[in-house]
Amino acid sequence: MKIHHLRSATFVIESGTNFILIDPMLCDKGKLPPFSVIRYKARMNPLVPLPDNAPEILSNVTHCLITHSQAFGIRAFQHTDHLDFAGEAFLRKNTIPVACRKQDADYLRKYHLHVETALDYWRPKKFLSGEITAVPARHGHGWISYLMANGAGFFLRIPDEPTLYISGDTVYTEDVDRALTELKPDIAVMASGSARLDAGKPILMPVDELVTFARQAPGKVIANHLEALNHCPTTRTQLKEALEENGLLSKTVIPDDGETLVF
Repeated sequence: MKIHHLRSATFVIESGTNFILIDPMLCDKGKLPPFSVIRYKARMNPLVPLPDNAPEILSNVTHCLITHSQAFGIRAFQHTDHLDFAGEAFLRKNTIPVACRKQDADYLRKYHLHVETALDYWRPKKFLSGEITAVPARHGHGWISYLMANGAGFFLRIPDEPTLYISGDTVYTEDVDRALTELKPDIAVMASGSARLDAGKPILMPVDELVTFARQAPGKVIANHLEALNHCPTTRTQLKEALEENGLLSKTVIPDDGETLVF
């Protein structure tokens, strides 16, 4: 298995002839509005461009997983850092089969995406030659989680490959802990930017929860969702320092944009 990290939460899993795109934010740098204008500097998103090798990697994509996309079915509330309009256009143009949580399926079909697999939480379905399980992802602590596009993480079991858990946009919950301790993924991808909006508590795991996630993970950890969005304050350096202080850096990979990891 290869993991091609592109930017933020967007990456591609390569397994044999299958290339599985995760959460496509494919627009150019600075094409999306700021996600915070008070708490953090109001910079246009994404803060960085796609890496130079992105077109070559994307040309191979055969499937797509979308962890979350919408809140209340309202277009203006779409989480464009996980599915932007460029990502939609790419999926439509290439008729890429999509897997998502059941609650997002009709919304995505409304915009002519080819939803092939709609998932209920904790109920495995066939995927490729293996199976996929959706794990609840709570997008925030406190009241703000009710306004966010709560979504899913995904656990992938593909023959002759390491098992893989993608956290999606979540804070640390009993479901996340269950995915790590019961499913025992060989690789766990954790969304690590500690995002916050201008109101409310963090909508992604703060650093102490990232440390807990890395500690609970039974295998290798990949940290993504870093240094690409203006509401994500945690940097690669800060995360590295926290993991090192807790003796967890050796099990964690923090890839650069465009980097390919081989497992």
